[in-house]
Amino acid sequence: MKKFMKLMMFFSMVAMVSFTLYACQSTNNNAEEIVVAEVTRSIFYAPQYVALEQGFFEEEGLLVELITTPGGDKTMTTLLSDGADVALVGSETSIYVHAQGAADPVINFAQLTQTDGTFLVSRNPVDSFTWEDLKGSTFLGQRKGGMPQMAGEYVLKQNGIDPQNDLTLIQNVDYANISTAFASGTGDYVQLFEPTASIFELEGKGHIVASFGEESGHIPYTTFMAKESFIGEGETAKKFTRAIYKAQVWVETHSPREIAEVISPYFEDTDLELIETVVERYKKQDSYATNPILDMEEWENLQNIMDEAGELPERVDHSTLVNTEIAKQVMSE
Repeated sequence: MKKFMKLMMFFSMVAMVSFTLYACQSTNNNAEEIVVAEVTRSIFYAPQYVALEQGFFEEEGLLVELITTPGGDKTMTTLLSDGADVALVGSETSIYVHAQGAADPVINFAQLTQTDGTFLVSRNPVDSFTWEDLKGSTFLGQRKGGMPQMAGEYVLKQNGIDPQNDLTLIQNVDYANISTAFASGTGDYVQLFEPTASIFELEGKGHIVASFGEESGHIPYTTFMAKESFIGEGETAKKFTRAIYKAQVWVETHSPREIAEVISPYFEDTDLELIETVVERYKKQDSYATNPILDMEEWENLQNIMDEAGELPERVDHSTLVNTEIAKQVMSE
């Protein structure tokens, strides 16, 4: 958390944007323009791209500009400095901001993913993998304080592995360099997002042996959030949530191939077959939330994981940082 807040202060005057895309073109001159900052570009966020490509935002009178702000710290800084109206990022960031006493709280109002999105990849083939195989190994994990790392360590502990004593845990590699470090020979196991995990498997650089998403249970891994003032102004948040819900229903009722074809413009350097493989894997383990409600059980599971990792500044009531009324209204229409 300390690293997170230092970076928040460092970037407080700058919105770090690596990728900008007007994702929806509208002929409606009265369309309301909003900026959405996503923490990374990922197939894990397929319903968001479906909402953009299928015109669900446009149907609600919204013109969405999508920007990519790599890292939870940069994404939240962009939101807090009014560089974006809505942020797509891990719910833990709203807890970190709350702990600093924000005058205009950041509220989670629509959930997009409901499991961890990473996979355990081994360097060598493993027959009949068990978590005991990690003992004595070198494990290349994710950045300390981030949700992937916290969920990863939580899963290890749930399976009887002490991350600090049963293996050599490496956490000082920057997120963008983790896959490169593993490919260069660092670690016996690595925690990776898709499509990198599948690419490594196809290229023979690694082998997917387990899913952290399946092991950690339902958590609000990635949600849309905004300042309380934005949510309270007019119908924009409701229109946004309605478009996301339409996309969630669409993803639930369409095949991985159909989804891959729709979202492929956002992944021009990735083969369609690989996008389909990744979508299928995420659908199979229920990573895509089927509705935008972030419920109490998921919120408590998130805080339990943060607490176990020693990163929870204080427990926060579900009602304090989560708005479910908008999602419930949209779903009841």
